[in-house]
Parts: sequence; C-alpha cells; structure tokens
Amino acid sequence: MAGGFNHNFRYQGEVFHVQTEDSGAKSARVVTLLFRGGTILAAEKYSYADLVGRGDLPRLVEERMKEQHKEMMRRLKAGEFDEAIGRTAEAGPPDVAVLPLADLAAGEAKAAPDDFSADEVRQLPEGDLEALVFSYLTANDSRYQ
Repeated sequence: MAGGFNHNFRYQGEVFHVQTEDSGAKSARVVTLLFRGGTILAAEKYSYADLVGRGDLPRLVEERMKEQHKEMMRRLKAGEFDEAIGRTAEAGPPDVAVLPLADLAAGEAKAAPDDFSADEVRQLPEGDLEALVFSYLTANDSRYQ
C-alpha cells in the first residue's frame, strides 16, 4: 500500500501542507491533515476496517488516500478553512522548545530527560521552525522547486 502523500502549496500568500497517511491494515485508517506552520487546521479520517481481507485492498486504499488528499486541498481552495486560518493568525505562533543539538552533532543521540532545566531548553525565534520544516520537506522534491 502507498505510505502517504505530502504536498506544500500556497493559498492566500501562505504555505500550507497537506499530509495523508495509511495507518496499515491493523488500524485500517486513512488520515489526512491540513497544516499551517505547525498548527493542524483540519483532519479527515476514514476507516477501511470493512475492506480488510479483500484482495484488492491496496488499490482501494490508495484510491481513497488520493481522493481524500485532493479533497482536503479543494476544501482549502474553496475557502472552507478561512475562519480557522484567521483564528490561528490572531493567536500567533505556538511556543516551541527544542533540545540543544550539541550531543547529536557529536554523533551521540541521548534520551531526552523527563524534566528539562532552563539551560537545556531554548526558544526558537518566530518562523525558524516553519522554514526549517519546509526546506526539509521540499529539499529533494522537484515538485516544490
């Protein structure tokens, strides 16, 4: 079965991301999420538990994923999420905390502590995380060049 689909596109001068994934036959669910920055604006879920066991399941799930993915983009373009976009714009960006990368740069991945001290956490300036995620997602995909 298809693992998933990801697309970034511009709407009203901003970049939005649509992500559709298949959770696999054990969970039998297709989930599509619409993101603006790190905020989920909308989610669409479809259960295909009634189809599990069919020989044509991979084809059926992939067709559903494609249609659900395209439908989320159509809904955005039609203005269905404009109110939610306005609310998230008024609220401002979420606070984001990340661990320092010094240990990772040295080649050692360490487990995150249960409780972070102020010295172990730093705030990212507004917009940096979104730019980092966008560049990562689009770096090797000619569709976004």
